[in-house]
Order: sequence, then C-alpha cells, then structure tokens
Amino acid sequence: MHNSRTDHMVRPNPTAKTAHQNAENTRDDNTVSEKPPANRRLRRSYQAGHRPKLLVLVDDTDDCAKAVYYASRRAARIGAKVTLLRVIEPPDGELTWLGVAYTMLSEAQQEAQQLLDRYATLGESIIGAEVPETMIRRGDVAGETFKLIESDEDIAMLVLAAGGSHQGPGPLIVELGRTAGTYPIPLLIVPAHLSEAELDALS
Repeated sequence: MHNSRTDHMVRPNPTAKTAHQNAENTRDDNTVSEKPPANRRLRRSYQAGHRPKLLVLVDDTDDCAKAVYYASRRAARIGAKVTLLRVIEPPDGELTWLGVAYTMLSEAQQEAQQLLDRYATLGESIIGAEVPETMIRRGDVAGETFKLIESDEDIAMLVLAAGGSHQGPGPLIVELGRTAGTYPIPLLIVPAHLSEAELDALS
C-alpha cells in the first residue's frame, strides 16, 4: 500500500513585507527633505568668494562689550568679519514742527557713531588685522535688523548680549525676542556675567 504524504508548504505572499522592509519604508516615510521656504534664499556666507559675517547689535549698555568681544574672538578663529549695527529711533513726528527734529537726529547720529567707533576699536584689538565695519540705521530696531540681514546674505549669525543685572535680559533681547523666530540666521546670546577667559574658551 502506497502511503501518500501531504506536504504543507507555505507559499510566499507577494503582498507580505518583512520586518526589515517595513523598517526601511518607515525610515523613508519619516525622512523629510529640509528646504528653505520659496521666499527665503540660502545664505552664501561660506561659498567661494564670500566670507561669513557676525552681526552685533550695539546699544549703550555696558553689557554690549561682551557681545562685541565674543563675536570678535569667534571671527578671528573662523576667518569671519564683524559688523556692528546701531539702530536709532527717529524723533517723534510731533516734534517736527518745532524745528528740533533735525537737531535731535543729528545728535543721535553723532552719538551712535562714537559708540560704534569705541566698539570697533575693541574689535580691532581682538581680531588684529581688520577693523569691524560699522553701520547706522534709523527706525524700529527689530525691523531694521531684519532688513539688514535680508539684504546681506553673508551675515551668518546675530550676536546679542544678555543683561547681567537682576532687572532682566536687557532691552535688545526683549525687543528682538518677539521676532527672532522669523530670522533666517541663528541668534546667539552672550551672558554678560561670563568673563573674558570664559568667552575665550567658548569662542
């Protein structure tokens, strides 16, 4: 008598996926191509023919010197430039008819340039071979800073100093904090309590 044996063979299911395939597909699905929005172009700071710029927003607080110091040390290390920006608010429109608006603006411009020159000297003493460029703009601090960053694609970082007192981080941090999330570059905040030795180690 012939004994017949039925072999239970498992046929491959063409629709079935192995765990490895599932993992690969999951990884592919989760991979997002990070591209800037259509209305924002890539920075060209490190492309051939360009040099990165570290933009320091200058004010009349003593803490600002720490931001200039850090940016200058960092620029010297990576071969970047330092740009110092001072934004002055225009006189109140109601003062125009009094004939004092021009005088106030002229005085503010002169004070701004003196402040920039002082910090440019500090930057030059750190960088050595190059004097930081200085710029003065009139208008809203956040708005003018954003316009400059948008117009100069070599600017790679914005450097600010945080207030060292218990009264808060300082007026510039407060002012820019509301709009910094829209900037196309990183924002670096230098704590004013750090010593120059500590900043040297970090830059």
